[in-house]
Amino acid sequence: MSTPWEQLISSTMTPTTAVAVKLAVTDEPPEPTDPNDTVLPGGSAGGSGSSGGIFGTLHRHIPILSRLSLNKTDKAPCRNVDHVKCNGQSQPIYRQPRFSSRRQYRRVVFKHGECNVVQGKVAKRRRKYLQDIFTTLVDAQWRWTLLVFSMNFMLSWLGFAIVWWLIALNHGDLDVSVRNNNSTWEPCVREMYSFTSCFLFSVETQHTIGYGSKHTTEECPEAIFIMCLQSIVGVMIQAFMVGVVFAKLSRPKKRTQTLLFSRNAVICQRDGILCLMFRVGDMRKSHIIEAHVRAQLIKKKMTIEGELLPFHQQELKVGGDGEEDRIFFIWPTTIVHKITPQSPLYMLSAADFLQEKFEIVVVLEGVIESTGMTTQARSSYLPNEILWGHRFETLVSFKKETGEHEVDYSLFNNTYVVDTPLCSAHDLKKLISLRAHTEMHLMQPLDHSTNYSDPSDSTSGSKAFKHRGEYHDKQLSTSDLMMAQLEPFLIKPGELPGPESFL
Repeated sequence: MSTPWEQLISSTMTPTTAVAVKLAVTDEPPEPTDPNDTVLPGGSAGGSGSSGGIFGTLHRHIPILSRLSLNKTDKAPCRNVDHVKCNGQSQPIYRQPRFSSRRQYRRVVFKHGECNVVQGKVAKRRRKYLQDIFTTLVDAQWRWTLLVFSMNFMLSWLGFAIVWWLIALNHGDLDVSVRNNNSTWEPCVREMYSFTSCFLFSVETQHTIGYGSKHTTEECPEAIFIMCLQSIVGVMIQAFMVGVVFAKLSRPKKRTQTLLFSRNAVICQRDGILCLMFRVGDMRKSHIIEAHVRAQLIKKKMTIEGELLPFHQQELKVGGDGEEDRIFFIWPTTIVHKITPQSPLYMLSAADFLQEKFEIVVVLEGVIESTGMTTQARSSYLPNEILWGHRFETLVSFKKETGEHEVDYSLFNNTYVVDTPLCSAHDLKKLISLRAHTEMHLMQPLDHSTNYSDPSDSTSGSKAFKHRGEYHDKQLSTSDLMMAQLEPFLIKPGELPGPESFL
């Protein structure tokens, strides 16, 4: 069973904003009263600030708000977390969820470009992630990358300190009595007396600090080998971790933070064709080279064989002019998709957008001028984020004082209403063809075979007049037929509270 919203849209073809206003005005419940028959603030007898506008509508539709407002006026405390006690009755308080529960949309791509996709039940995930440890660390959050960075150095210092301690212990360098009784005794590492000394020598060796007091001798070949090994391992660890940090800092993903997509997409006419348009912009002075735009429509589809495709992707032809996807991206550009017979939006009208469930994912790709890396910025538009009958405001102007073109990004998301047919592109094409066909018949000249004889000849004159009358009647019947065919598609201006669009 259709809702009042859908019934009103299908019957009057009124814009959604007008429908919301009409439903709010016509479907008002009776004014709520308290047990003492006193009209609450939502009613007409209440305060002037609550009787009209949005707050008045909310008070009329939600009695709990009226009770809370009345109780607030009386300065009665209502501070219970689970329930509030107003007028002797316990009323529950519901917390506002993170997302509105009235109508939730399952996005594939969020507005900021993150994909709403989580991989689950992947076999041997940890092993495969460790096999590509570099990419894992680059993709990880900074807290984990810095933890791994610190632990690599600490563990390497500690590990080699244990090795140096074992070498000194095996050679007897840590035995004070051996050092004092033997005057010719030569240690493996000078000035090494405890595990703390071994740890300090490990740090100095790995980072080639060399303070001068601790150094290896020719007494122990194994000590010389460990010193060379630790130097090599230290260089490898530094190169690996510096590469990870540099890769995280220079990721082209961060460049997408300065690439902008308009908050809404719009549908209006351009050169007589219905077009879907959205706007892209770049805040930096360094430009995106070889920038090109793509758009995909994600929608549920049923194949001829009965297979259900829950996320069927269909390419939309987009570009600066609706044809070529490459753009000269030096200032904010409006990207156009012409709704032609090849477009999946060809059969959708303004009313159909209220019922359809799809998502348009837009992608901007290009090469960063300063680094030469390829970057990709993403966003998406749901049906409720597409404004029918709107057009973007112009934001590029020329300043005569400086001789420069100035871009006003405060107007980046601004749109204004324009006259746009509310029917689909398919019906609009039908209307235009019917109108052209009607005008062609009305402007068709008389048949050259018509006999125009002398007016004095009454017989021939009456025949010619009769022939012209029959042709005129035929013209009128053709015109009436065409207007009868046009009648279901015409929009009466009186039914629309906003800008009218009719043929």
